[in-house]
Amino acid sequence: MSNIVAIVGRPNVGKSTLFNRLVESRKAIVHEEEGVTRDRHYGKCNWGGIDFSVIDTGGYVEDSLDVFEQEIKKQVILAIEEADVIFFMVDVIVGLTEMDEMVATLLRKEDKRVIVIANKVDNNQKRLDAYEVYTLGFENVMFVSSVNGSGTGDLLDLTISMFSKEKEFEDTFGVPKFTIVGRPNVGKSSFLNALVGQERNIVTDVAGTTRDTINTRYQKFNKDFILIDTAGLRKRYKEMENVEFYSVMRSIRAIEEADVCFLMIDASRGIGSQDLNIFHLIQKNHKGVVILINKWDLIEKETNTHKEYEAEVRKRLEPFNDVPVIFTSALTKQRVFKALEIAEQVHENRKTKLKTNELNELMLDIIKQTPPPAVKGKFIKVKYVTQLKTYYPSFVFFANLPQYVKEPYRRFVENQLRKHYNFTGVPIEIYFRKK
Repeated sequence: MSNIVAIVGRPNVGKSTLFNRLVESRKAIVHEEEGVTRDRHYGKCNWGGIDFSVIDTGGYVEDSLDVFEQEIKKQVILAIEEADVIFFMVDVIVGLTEMDEMVATLLRKEDKRVIVIANKVDNNQKRLDAYEVYTLGFENVMFVSSVNGSGTGDLLDLTISMFSKEKEFEDTFGVPKFTIVGRPNVGKSSFLNALVGQERNIVTDVAGTTRDTINTRYQKFNKDFILIDTAGLRKRYKEMENVEFYSVMRSIRAIEEADVCFLMIDASRGIGSQDLNIFHLIQKNHKGVVILINKWDLIEKETNTHKEYEAEVRKRLEPFNDVPVIFTSALTKQRVFKALEIAEQVHENRKTKLKTNELNELMLDIIKQTPPPAVKGKFIKVKYVTQLKTYYPSFVFFANLPQYVKEPYRRFVENQLRKHYNFTGVPIEIYFRKK
């Protein structure tokens, strides 16, 4: 399970610049392939062969002096709750401020791994000027320049050394993990309760590191898997304006832990931007996904309500809309067991391995009939295709001019694969490379 690093601090100290540099580090340092998971506030980094997630809390504070203190406090509290390592960034040019002291006070109260990052140190004189950061009282202090990258290598070395080395779920190795994610109050816990029912004797709680998630071993009807319920908002967060940030941050760890995610949507509210954010997190992490339209029993229906609703959902999910959409009611248990069966099928789809000769015979013929568009009079010829040995379906097509293959043609190739093989509910990666 991936570790989480959160970058906190007052506005304009360089949090987002460091975030961008760390997220790009995956591609620049260890990975030549495009498609690195990247989002405005959430990204993936790899250093020393270790993957971890990075959360940028910058950008969530509105540009108003009146709300700075209140909003920063919220972000720091969330980081304390969720992150494995916290980057506390300060600006050595401006020096320490009251707001920096406030963040430090919050962090000192908790037993958390903290690295103070003195930013904008790009020469020895500034390093000498920056030593006041030690007065904040933290053991680990790093001097960096997030603009030019100096010091970030040492920072990352220290960071990965602070990650916990403990193995999670060793006793459940190989058991599929299904995570229930979605906005608060859509019925996630009710869905889990509907599955578990009253037969508690065949359910065992599995200890997990994710705060406020419930991991339950499900062993019924010849099925064996772990259900992970991401908890809703706790009382102390009920009044938070940044509910979306909180929900996404909570979902990240649960999504990364899962094989297949149930994305639950409230039928009465429809699919919104927050649902799409979580959907894209699932997609970028290459996890299987099943869409649950919950509370369907509360919707007034006409002849085509079901079809129209599903069509609207799929339209919002484009271009990746080859996903199961199931209309459920956790309260009445309508289709909840059907959802489990579908999730198991998606899990199998995700493990699909295609024979290379069969793959070449099919796809090279399709590509021959519908080749990539010529660019500047140059014709693209695909010579060979193979499936990569990744934990999710990914394929590499070797061609003479891979740089000229555009996104629409990648989608065409993906759609052809989906047409001939069952990859429903599973994100696919398509790469074109030089032979």
